[in-house]
Order: sequence, then C-alpha cells, then structure tokens
Amino acid sequence: MKKINLLLVLSISLGIASCNKASEKTATAETKDTITAVAVEPAEAGPTLPMDVVTIYHTVKDYDKWRAGFDTDSIARNASGLSFVAVERSADKPNDVKIVLAPSDMAKAKAFMADPRLKDLMDKLGVITKPVANFWSIIRFSPEKRIPGGVLQEFTLKVKDFDTWVKAYDSEGTATRAANGWEDIVLGRGIDDPNMVHVVFGITDMAKAKARSASPELKKLMEQAGVIDAKITFYNDDSK
Repeated sequence: MKKINLLLVLSISLGIASCNKASEKTATAETKDTITAVAVEPAEAGPTLPMDVVTIYHTVKDYDKWRAGFDTDSIARNASGLSFVAVERSADKPNDVKIVLAPSDMAKAKAFMADPRLKDLMDKLGVITKPVANFWSIIRFSPEKRIPGGVLQEFTLKVKDFDTWVKAYDSEGTATRAANGWEDIVLGRGIDDPNMVHVVFGITDMAKAKARSASPELKKLMEQAGVIDAKITFYNDDSK
C-alpha cells in the first residue's frame, strides 16, 4: 500500500511540474511575441533628403515686436509654400535674427522674398538691416540632436571645391567633433553657389566648442579642405 501511495504522489508531482513547465513556456512565448511586436514597430519617418531651405538674416530694433508680427504673417508664408523650421537669435547680439524656412517651390519662395509687401512689413516690424537670404540643399540632417531652446553653432563657408571639402570634413569624423562639444545636425550645400557650405552643430559644451573654433588645428584642417572664407556664429534657438 505504501508503494502504491508513493507512486501516486510521484505521478501527481510530475504532473504538476509538467503543467508548470508548460505554463512557463506559454508565458515565455507570449513575452517573446510581445517583444517582437515592439521591435518591429516602424520608426517615425524623418525628412526626405535632400531638402531645400532658406536662411534669412537681419537685425531688428525690438525682438518681441518683430516676433509677434513675424508669427502673424505665417498665413502669407504658408500660402507661398514656405513652412516654418526655426527662429534663432545670435548669442552675442540677440537682436540679430536668423529665420529658417522650408520652401515647397523655390521659385515661389524667391518671389515671396522679392515682394515689396514683405519689405513694407519688415519696415513696420523694425527690421533695420537689409535681409540676407541664402538658399541651401540640405543633404544631411539629424533633427533628434537638436535641443529645443539649446545653443547652436553655424558655419557658413566658401570653399574651392565642395567634394574636396566634404572628404576632409568626414575624415575629421563625428567622434572628434563630439569630443569638442559638437553634435552634427545639418550639412547643406548652396543652391545658387554649390561651393557654399552650411553646417549647424548642436552645442553640448560651450567652452570646448569655442576652443575648437579658435584652434590652430581647425584652421589648418579648413585650409587643407580648401576653405576660402568662413563665418562662424553661435545662436540661441527660439523656435516657439
């Protein structure tokens, strides 16, 4: 009788163990299915490159007054196919403004810029310098590295040959730039002049970025890359 009871106990125990293992396998399978479902979820689509943008620079008497009028004029800009991208203020001269817009039609964008209506509006809003507009084809763009309200550094370069310059830029590498306080955000090429270069970095360390900008190493690298002229500006993002 004792042997029969022992066998019965063993059978029940093995049965319970088998059920537990089956439950564990089912749970594991469900977990794997859940993980797989999350892993294959499509990422949000980014901008299609290359994309065209126009950068506009001018100085204003009163930034707040100008910004209110600029925001109100969005209806006219949108009607001309100009989408808002950013507004930035010079870190050293906060009334020096940079506007970034994305045109759906470059001809319409240029017509909008040349419209006397726009000049009259700028005069009313206190623009005190002649606007300078540059048209770019953006070939590299990492918007996820842009920090809203953060500091940006813009390099506007005239080079002897764009392809030669970009090889030197790539040879420097993103790791070197990151070690010097720079995050690559934008690389653009001039539409009207293909040997103009537009580079925008996000700043992670201002002291390092300023030191690198003024360093003999960078100067030498730019000379070797065929840089003829360089304009370097720090901006505060104000893309409300």
